[in-house]
Amino acid sequence: MSATASREVTGGVLAGGESRRMGQNKALMQLGGERLVDRVVRTLAESCAELLMVTNSPEVYADAGIRMVGDVWPGKGSLGGIYSAIYYADTPYVLVVACDMPFLQAASLTYLIEQIGDHDVVMPDVLGEQQPLHAIYGRTCLEPIRRRLEADRLKIVGFLPDVRVRTVTAAELHPFDPELLAFQNLNTPEEFEAAEHRLRGG
Repeated sequence: MSATASREVTGGVLAGGESRRMGQNKALMQLGGERLVDRVVRTLAESCAELLMVTNSPEVYADAGIRMVGDVWPGKGSLGGIYSAIYYADTPYVLVVACDMPFLQAASLTYLIEQIGDHDVVMPDVLGEQQPLHAIYGRTCLEPIRRRLEADRLKIVGFLPDVRVRTVTAAELHPFDPELLAFQNLNTPEEFEAAEHRLRGG
């Protein structure tokens, strides 16, 4: 990846979930001796020169060492979070990931960045579904997303027919991430325990 490409992309972490099934803020839970949010930020920093976090609780993440921004459209879920990341970024593109993805792969993220070309969105389609919280969005997405937010139509992929999308397949990502672990997120104590077991080599 060229330095120019990395400078054109901000890494955006969405940290707005309520962690209901986990029973506590999963982003702050320790995994492999490191907070989950710190793992995500560290990996994202390997691919993006600039970083930001979308959160309405900046005090919770004050020591994460990352720029904090709030929701432009509060209460609009992940689509609102994506809009906010694009809105506040100082770059033409934002690579958006969720804060609960313990196995993000810098090589895979770099590959996504390399696919931008003249596309507005670069999004993997793996494990039988599109992966909007592991995808790149350009500033050109702001207007079509805003229309969806105004209409309270919050399905993330709903605006994709209005933009130019580069779909990245599982086959493309297998060389970097053979088991496609990067797309796993942690929602329950059982999933967290399984991730810890995997990190220990179990």
